[in-house]
Amino acid sequence: MSYTKRRFVTAAFEEIGLAGYAFDLTDNEILSACKRMDAMLAEWNARGVRISYPLPSSPESTNLDSETNVPDAANEAIITNLAVRIAPSFGKAVSPDTKMIAKNAYNTLLQLSAVWPVEKQFPSGMPAGAGNKPWRYDDPFLQDPVDPLEVGGDGVLDFY
Repeated sequence: MSYTKRRFVTAAFEEIGLAGYAFDLTDNEILSACKRMDAMLAEWNARGVRISYPLPSSPESTNLDSETNVPDAANEAIITNLAVRIAPSFGKAVSPDTKMIAKNAYNTLLQLSAVWPVEKQFPSGMPAGAGNKPWRYDDPFLQDPVDPLEVGGDGVLDFY
């Protein structure tokens, strides 16, 4: 079971030291923090960090108890970055440790969402060049490319 939006917001309030005072937080303050989280994750989505967070169609349609289904690697980044964003509106100063954790967790998400370029082989019509010795084969052009074996994105190919 993944985190709900309310759980992320509560954890962010814990990070800035307001969790013990949860009874002082009004529903409007919690909803406002949830809207800030939606805006933050919409910005991340626009930057290419797509973590399958359910963005609402409008700010009024935010549901605090909906499941987020984000990967576990994104939890720390969401909590600490939300804490950094909501702390000034509650008159709290964020500790340098929290800022460092937020930056490192966001950088981890950037690394996980990076798209690596696809490796390509040279075409068979390209001249071989000086580094290819002609006595190995009489063709002055490169050999036909070999079709790579394709595996799923996270799959590991095991030979038994």
